[in-house]
Amino acid sequence: MPESSLKQKSTDSVIEKGVFRLAWPIFLQMLLAVSLGNVDTIMLSNYNSTAVGAIGNANSLLSFLTLAFTIISSATGIIVSQYLGAEKKDKMNMIYTVALSFNLVLSVIISIVVFLFSKNLLRLMQVPAEMLNEADMYMKIVGGTIFTQAMIGALSQIFNSNGKTFFGMIVSLGMNIFNIAGNYLFLYGPLKVIGLGASGAAVSTCVSRVLTVIITVIYFYTVIKGRFSLKYLRPFPFDALKSLLKLGIPTAGENISYNFSQLIITALVNTMGIIAINTKIYANLLSMFTYMIALAAASATQIIVGHSVGAKDYDYAYKRVLKTLRFAMIISISAAIANWLLSPITFSFFTDDSKVIKLGSFIMFISVILEFGRTTNLVIINSMKAAGDVKFPTILAIFSMWGLGVALVYILSTVFGMGLVGVWIGMAADEIFRGIVVLIRWLRGTWRGKSIVDDSSNEEADLQTSE
Repeated sequence: MPESSLKQKSTDSVIEKGVFRLAWPIFLQMLLAVSLGNVDTIMLSNYNSTAVGAIGNANSLLSFLTLAFTIISSATGIIVSQYLGAEKKDKMNMIYTVALSFNLVLSVIISIVVFLFSKNLLRLMQVPAEMLNEADMYMKIVGGTIFTQAMIGALSQIFNSNGKTFFGMIVSLGMNIFNIAGNYLFLYGPLKVIGLGASGAAVSTCVSRVLTVIITVIYFYTVIKGRFSLKYLRPFPFDALKSLLKLGIPTAGENISYNFSQLIITALVNTMGIIAINTKIYANLLSMFTYMIALAAASATQIIVGHSVGAKDYDYAYKRVLKTLRFAMIISISAAIANWLLSPITFSFFTDDSKVIKLGSFIMFISVILEFGRTTNLVIINSMKAAGDVKFPTILAIFSMWGLGVALVYILSTVFGMGLVGVWIGMAADEIFRGIVVLIRWLRGTWRGKSIVDDSSNEEADLQTSE
């Protein structure tokens, strides 16, 4: 069979699945993955109100620290997608080994930092004294097994880039079922007498993640046919690692900037009192569903764009992104409106404090406006990264999130005394501004010609040198 026919067949095996077939398992996978920490919050809300804020703050800090893993994981996903689209598979095992090894070493370093300095980090976030000890213990336990998140993140990118999104959904479902069962045993069941509280929730979270790593490694070897071997590290492939970092640092930079800005905003909210703290946590929890809809569509489109750009079909990638954006906008805005209208009821599931419910309802109204910008950012920025246009989103993120977002949040919430409402208005302004800018960039086609495969001679030379 001619090489071109083989290339077309392999590329179409992922592209022809379409956004929906790739997206719905990703949606459930991400929703379940995020809910692993939120399940702890939900189950603790009926156990101890102080623990809610403690776990919410601990998870915010842990989520930021684990962003370090996305530097390599995100680069791996882009490289694998483009190289599969271009039918260049001979270097995959070396890429897999370098990516997984880097994340494992990095996770050990982060675990040590969390174990030694967790309380200091929490104090920097202005966590109230009554929440500090529980948040500290939760961080130490979950942080001790943070290597599981490093492995899950990298392997998930590999699976998704190969079009195997359904498997990630199944694994996430099993992980959450085990975590819920563990939480029940420690908080309300037979193990309640031990009195671990938030620490018990942390233990069940850790065990569920360890089991997930075992299952994903088995799948990696048997289905993906990938290999993780020390032979690919002798001599160490510094050139390959350099290539991954060159792509991964700016790729992850936009996410790191966003999450760091959110961390600063969380620290600011922590100075506003328990009502603002818990309202923010509940609002983020309820908004997560809307966020995940757009992110799932964006992630599925990212896979298709990566394969399309690898095959040099730029026109298809261009049209696919705009089509996805229209679909994602309709769904996410509709979900945001429903979230706002139902908020008096949904907030009452977590609390009977009328002040929290009233404030939360207004926050959910502002979230409807915020989603216009956020949905556009998720779909287009993920696609830009998949096409190899990785530097611009980071530069834009630093300028907008800090120069507009954080600055406006502080001015409105503190200087003008608008509190949590000012926080949400500031975040919405940042999302809408960035959404307009990246949409214009996509329409102009500035992202074309930035494919990794276009520079195949240099890229392959780097990879061959490492072997």
